[in-house]
Amino acid sequence: MSSVFQPVAQLNRRQWLFPLSLVLFEFATYIAHDMIQPGMLQVINDFNASADWVSTSLTAYLCCGIMLQWLLGPLSDRMGRRPVLLTGVAFFVVTCLGTLLTQSIEQFILMRFLQGMSLCFIGAVGYAAIQEAFSEGLSIKLMALMANITLIAPLLGPLAGAAFIHYAPWKAMFGLFALVSLLAWWGLWRSMPETAPRDGQPFSLRRVLTDYQQVLSNKRMVLGSLSIGLVTLPLLAWVAQSPVIIIQDAGMSPLQYGGLQVPIFAGLIAGNLILSQLSGKVNVTTPIWLGVIPVVLGLVITAVSATFFDHAWAGIIAGLSLYALGSGLVNAGLYRLTLFSSPIGKGTVAAALGLITIVVFALGIEIAKQLYFAGGNSLFTQFGLLAGAAGVICIMMFLQGDPAKL
Repeated sequence: MSSVFQPVAQLNRRQWLFPLSLVLFEFATYIAHDMIQPGMLQVINDFNASADWVSTSLTAYLCCGIMLQWLLGPLSDRMGRRPVLLTGVAFFVVTCLGTLLTQSIEQFILMRFLQGMSLCFIGAVGYAAIQEAFSEGLSIKLMALMANITLIAPLLGPLAGAAFIHYAPWKAMFGLFALVSLLAWWGLWRSMPETAPRDGQPFSLRRVLTDYQQVLSNKRMVLGSLSIGLVTLPLLAWVAQSPVIIIQDAGMSPLQYGGLQVPIFAGLIAGNLILSQLSGKVNVTTPIWLGVIPVVLGLVITAVSATFFDHAWAGIIAGLSLYALGSGLVNAGLYRLTLFSSPIGKGTVAAALGLITIVVFALGIEIAKQLYFAGGNSLFTQFGLLAGAAGVICIMMFLQGDPAKL
């Protein structure tokens, strides 16, 4: 690892502030799109806009989160993680406050687009800094615990947003996001170490492209990234399509829909908690191999239940919950090994990893949606099994590519 910072193996109070502040910022960015969705009808009414703008808000937020990731990782390799991340958090605060001044739906969408940039800073800069600042076991434990906190956002965000707009105008919500992010900025300013070396060379687009060429030609890095994307894909496809599956087609209520999601997210949280307990006590690959078993078994149960039984919701949800537990065991360790599979700056590697997984997610979710409309739950869950199995094969090839890690 090329770093000027010696990784920390044990945390004191000040060092705890860094990951806590980063996860607070991550939570703010996630809640910023989960909470506003219930209030979007108020937004379009205030601006006399059509309902078409409701989905545009989320699209704009996510689009910018994809567009700049390729640049921010290499930039932080050369300028340092600390100034880049602090700038990103400050920019998010400013754009949230800017939303309070919007006078049209176009201005609102522009602010949402700019706010989406915050997603780039988390993956390409923040996570890379966590991996560099802490030892292998401690960083995996922290990533697992951070994942549990951020999982609260999609669970509580819509409900919290609906309650918020009942008592306050929707613009006040962005004041809340700005306040939370400002607190995160203060914590990062106080505690974030500088983990990336400054080599004194000016930023060069040619150098960036050369670095990306080296990273993307590293077969182990690509295999690791594909593993993360494919293993996570069944869960994201379910999250994206389940409102149609459960509410529209199965005729269940929104309350029943929410109830069916709880065991799945609980499985994911349980997997992360088990991983945090194992980290530092066993080899980094052990939880990955342990997680592969419930990933495959859970997806098999889900596919069999949906294919051979009518309305087998108990089997589908049980299988997805078991799969989610395995996914929680696999992801943090796999991320760590993939990030350090290339000697190139970790900001660049993290950005490349993020771009590969985003492509897998985008294509996979679209394929899963089309298969559901063509063949219902059976084809949808069979595709999830296929994606998970492909992810497991990639994991096996990835781990076998480095005998020292077995």
